[in-house]
Amino acid sequence: MEMQKQITDITKQAVQAVQKNGKLSRVVWIAAGGSFGGFYPAQYFMVHEAKQILSETFTSNEFALNTPRYVDKTTIAIFCSMRGTKETCAAAKKAKEAGATVIALYVLESDLTKLADFKIKYESIAEDASRMERVNSSVGLMIAMNVVNEIEGYSNFEKAMNGFDLVDAIYRRAVKTTKPLAKKWAKQNADRNPIYVMASGPAYGAAYIFSICNIEEMLQIASPTVNSCEFFHGPFEVLDKNTSVFQLVSVGRLRSADERSVRFLKQYGGDKVYLLDGKEIGLNDLDDSISEYFNHILFAPILNNVYMRALSKVTSKDYNTRRYMWKVSY
Repeated sequence: MEMQKQITDITKQAVQAVQKNGKLSRVVWIAAGGSFGGFYPAQYFMVHEAKQILSETFTSNEFALNTPRYVDKTTIAIFCSMRGTKETCAAAKKAKEAGATVIALYVLESDLTKLADFKIKYESIAEDASRMERVNSSVGLMIAMNVVNEIEGYSNFEKAMNGFDLVDAIYRRAVKTTKPLAKKWAKQNADRNPIYVMASGPAYGAAYIFSICNIEEMLQIASPTVNSCEFFHGPFEVLDKNTSVFQLVSVGRLRSADERSVRFLKQYGGDKVYLLDGKEIGLNDLDDSISEYFNHILFAPILNNVYMRALSKVTSKDYNTRRYMWKVSY
């Protein structure tokens, strides 16, 4: 509840700061890597619930190099970086110069927090002691829900806030359930390269992070991310009995898209196809009116802390090591 109150208070202050200069017109979410993917649930919520406020996401470097002209005093710009990634700091500077009100999500103080009008400290998803309602993706989603509720009203706001009170316990139960499943998956896919990760709608951000941050960055295994809705428009042609596919099955309005790809995977794929169903990790414990928006909040930490670690152990690859990151100039 303390985190919820802080976010509600900061969101109100940010909205008030913008409204001194006119009506809030846009919210932009800017970050890099896993932090960028972590904003996916916030963006997904805004696009599907906000009627008046436009919302977009940008990778930090793209925003810094080509800042949209609409970013001005009527914009709230939310940035996320654990340690102050240089591209994210450069993007925040651009947003400030354009007149936007800047909110920074952070773990360690940096140039980003110095630039920000408001800042919120979050807990790392990779730390076992972290509470899931306090990680960056949850904070971003809470901000999005508060912005919409503040400006337009969100009828399920209280249910959603109650949902954040439940997610950590649901996650802890899911960890116990999935650990033996992850161990089996890792053994079956230890020699696979690439490992395709598939999802759609509210779970796509979790799939994206699993691909680029967990499998590729941490374990140096190629891992394309495929949208279940796009699977039948090209990617399904690479499927055979030896193809490694990790399919997330979401709860909510996009579930039928995931189920369609599941049917095809079961018919034409082999034993390297793996399904992780949101219903089986506890998303059904949340109210149906808000559970869709929590797909990422539960999928992402389970993928990082259970499945990635299982694959790391089986392949004997230390997930803390890198080939280039922090080692060479880039």
